[in-house]
Amino acid sequence: MISTTAIGIDIGGTGIKGAVVDVATGALLSDRVKLPTPKGGRPQDIIETTRKLLATVSAGTTDLPIGVCFPAVVKNGHTMSAANVSDKWIGLAAEKLFEKGLGMPIHFVNDADAAGYAESQFGAAQGVSGVVLLTTLGTGIGTALINDGELVPNTELGHLEIDGVDYETRAAFSAKERDNLSWEKWAARLQNYYSRLEMLFTPDLFIVGGGVSKHHEDFLPLLNLNTRIIPAVHRNNAGILGAAALAVTHAPVAI
Repeated sequence: MISTTAIGIDIGGTGIKGAVVDVATGALLSDRVKLPTPKGGRPQDIIETTRKLLATVSAGTTDLPIGVCFPAVVKNGHTMSAANVSDKWIGLAAEKLFEKGLGMPIHFVNDADAAGYAESQFGAAQGVSGVVLLTTLGTGIGTALINDGELVPNTELGHLEIDGVDYETRAAFSAKERDNLSWEKWAARLQNYYSRLEMLFTPDLFIVGGGVSKHHEDFLPLLNLNTRIIPAVHRNNAGILGAAALAVTHAPVAI
């Protein structure tokens, strides 16, 4: 029998969040617990903080699938990059390290992929056929590619080279703040970025996530695209929801 309840944990550069999730509806069944990410973002420190968070979130539950999302390319359980955490993560068998530290099996996934999957199951991309591209505009640009509801993992499209630069350094929300850009000037950079994505992928829908998406009225109407572009539904909870849902999808089925 497939569980409809799971624990999702979202590890970020500044905070580690988790909750129990109803993966049939996307509702949180517990309070969302958040602990600060340890300074330096080193592997053992993050695993220990995740263990403490899990102990709080899982109190009163038994044997729930656990999904963990992380700011890195995740390939066969290994972290192949590191965003806003220690470079010591690069090349690590991180899934096994988490399982050893937490004392139980997990499903391990990239954070933007988890957010994209959450939107496809419970949010702005639910029921949308064709190609959906979710972008999270924050410190960098995370991306998730969904095709007919299926996740294509580890698309690092924030790092597209445009005008000779890694374009997340120009178009992420952090660039707006760093360069003190007006919404209009930032939107001009976003126009350049989304036009390139549109040319390469011809998507059916763009979804914009990240904290700045709550201000979507200030910049999305300034973009001139052929593709519909809308804000994400699940901003702060997207990683938790997606990690939990993917954990259930990938959990072994009891016979």
